[in-house]
Amino acid sequence: MKKFVAIAGNIGVGKSTLVGMLSQRLGWEPFYEPVAENPYLSDFYQDMRSWAFHSQIYFLTRRLRAHRKLCNHPTSALQDRSVYEDAEVFANNLYLQGHMSERDYLTYRELYLVLSDFLPPPDLVVYLRASTETLLERIAQRGRTYEQQIQPDYLERLNELYESWIDNFTFCPVLAVPADDLDYVAHSSHLDLIVSKIHEKLSGKEEVVFNADELAKVNGQSN
Repeated sequence: MKKFVAIAGNIGVGKSTLVGMLSQRLGWEPFYEPVAENPYLSDFYQDMRSWAFHSQIYFLTRRLRAHRKLCNHPTSALQDRSVYEDAEVFANNLYLQGHMSERDYLTYRELYLVLSDFLPPPDLVVYLRASTETLLERIAQRGRTYEQQIQPDYLERLNELYESWIDNFTFCPVLAVPADDLDYVAHSSHLDLIVSKIHEKLSGKEEVVFNADELAKVNGQSN
């Protein structure tokens, strides 16, 4: 039976990398973030409050189309960032920071809620949880110029919104991965553990966690 798994998490946590590694390990189709240029971005950066709504509607539309494509895909697939994160984390953050008016935000959110109710959910969301310190380290390591100006307090705010979203998310099961403790790029045993937990969760096991003994074991194998 085909599966649809979405990989979620903050900027720099390693979503795209995990999608690529899991697709190779599992033989599933990877779907990365839409690469088309947002036509509102230049206006948005010049006047965020005037253009935040337009920009977020564009992102939402692209993400909804990608999600629908995944649902219709004939084989198992992995998605790099879910449609839910756009609304629950990034659009919400714009509103909380005063870059989107309350009227625009409520209109955007109503559209998102109506559409998400009709959208078939993934079989599983894998949430990569990492501290701000880990995110900053990984952002520095990958060396993307446009990311080097990201401030710690911005990542911290997003982390808080991610935690709030995950705590209240009910569309499908969630597997929370302690990304501070697991470096699946450097250590194959860490990836093995994540894969085994994904299989457990997809098989219907209710309580799937990364316990301290398992983390100590794979970290011991990595040393």
